[in-house]
Amino acid sequence: MNQKTENALNEQIKKEEYSSRLYLAMASWCEANGFPGASVFLYEHSEEERMHMLKMIHFVNDRGAHAKLLDIEAPQLEYNSLLEIFTEILVHEQYITESINNLYQVAIDEKDYTTANFLQWYITEQVEEESLFSTILDRIKLVGNDKAGMFHIDKELEGMAAGSSSETA
Repeated sequence: MNQKTENALNEQIKKEEYSSRLYLAMASWCEANGFPGASVFLYEHSEEERMHMLKMIHFVNDRGAHAKLLDIEAPQLEYNSLLEIFTEILVHEQYITESINNLYQVAIDEKDYTTANFLQWYITEQVEEESLFSTILDRIKLVGNDKAGMFHIDKELEGMAAGSSSETA
């Protein structure tokens, strides 16, 4: 693996680590603000992002390069609503999609087809992520400020987390 590809992968590792911390901060806010289902969902999603990071770290190291943990900024800690959180998540996931696509282009430009092949999993994963968060955001917008509706959204998120946990067990 050449230095340009290694550096690009290390930057993506940084972004995956930030994603994990972002969702962790959001989960904590949800837990402290009466959204236990959203909290469980986001804690689980934080762990999923951490696993994405670890998968990339192992790939870099297995290729004879050196995965490095770079400095990351602290995520936002306070939010006004689930609508704000899930809007930010969708924007963030779109940013990650763009980043993965750019990383894929680096691999192609550098003729590193092994890395390009490895990144196919991330490309597919991002389609799923954007679809998931877009659907959740649509549901939150549908209920608006209706407290009963938000209660049901929170319960649905908890169920989504439980369903996801049983799939990976």
